[in-house]
Amino acid sequence: MPVPSKYFSFASLAFAIVASIAGNTAQADDYPSRPIHLIVPYSTGGSADATARVIANQIGKATGQTIVVENRGGGASIVGTEFVNKSDPDGYTLLLGQSGPISINPAVYKNLPYDPVRDFAPISLTSTYPYIMVVNRSLGVKTVQEFVALAKSKPGALNYGTTGVGASNHLLTELFDLKAGIKMTHIPYRGTALAVADLVAGQVQVVFSDPISALQLVHSGMLVALAVTSKDRSPVAPDVPTISESGYPGFDVVAWHGILAPAKTPPEIVAKLNAEIVRALRDPDTKAQLENQAIQVVGSSPQEFASFIKQDLAIWKDVADQAKIEVK
Repeated sequence: MPVPSKYFSFASLAFAIVASIAGNTAQADDYPSRPIHLIVPYSTGGSADATARVIANQIGKATGQTIVVENRGGGASIVGTEFVNKSDPDGYTLLLGQSGPISINPAVYKNLPYDPVRDFAPISLTSTYPYIMVVNRSLGVKTVQEFVALAKSKPGALNYGTTGVGASNHLLTELFDLKAGIKMTHIPYRGTALAVADLVAGQVQVVFSDPISALQLVHSGMLVALAVTSKDRSPVAPDVPTISESGYPGFDVVAWHGILAPAKTPPEIVAKLNAEIVRALRDPDTKAQLENQAIQVVGSSPQEFASFIKQDLAIWKDVADQAKIEVK
């Protein structure tokens, strides 16, 4: 009696599933067997690039494979992020993610070509850092309260510099304005260094800067640090109060870096990468190199990182909605 064709279909399906599982296991067992590309969606220099290179160096030593750091900047970090989204989910193309492309772009771009939750597999949150609210010494203020009083006395007269429309410190400053009940004028730049340079020159009155771009100027006396944006004081600036303790309880905003893979990357490979990344971050030399750049080392599970991203997305969507910020 001939065997019904449906049984061949079930058998073929079962064989395909078993073959797929076996293939993924074999792929994970010999991973990595060739160089891995870590895409940084920014130009060279800056905290994202520096973080990627420090971590890549340590992981490369541990795995015996080269980790190629590749800068693909442009389009508000969309270019590099979308490149990873479209890459094969095999663990050989990774993204050095940051709050900008992952949490903030979805809040301000209505036609983003990727979905940060659907299109990426979180591997590990690697590091965080607060922004530092810095002003020119000639402004004559030494505390957040004094700055707010000055801003209220001159509505719209104070200028603030950012790294561009829709950038993290743009939304952050708008959040601060909303909390403080003040209004300032936005001056966008093509990078933090340019904004801070004009702050020193007196062209703008305040910048929410990453620590590495501002601390040296604070220590030299050219700028005054009023506050940090994190919930707790920063180890890199322990004498600088938080915005929360300066009259705005609950204010807690940090920038972050983390490593992600394209969605559908095999869980076994994600687990291997997570183990290597966390191990690299615990290495004393790696930890010291990152902390020397005013970055706080984290290291998390993929599940913790996924939860963190969802919370961050909600925060920035609320800010963008309240401040009515949209980039077309």
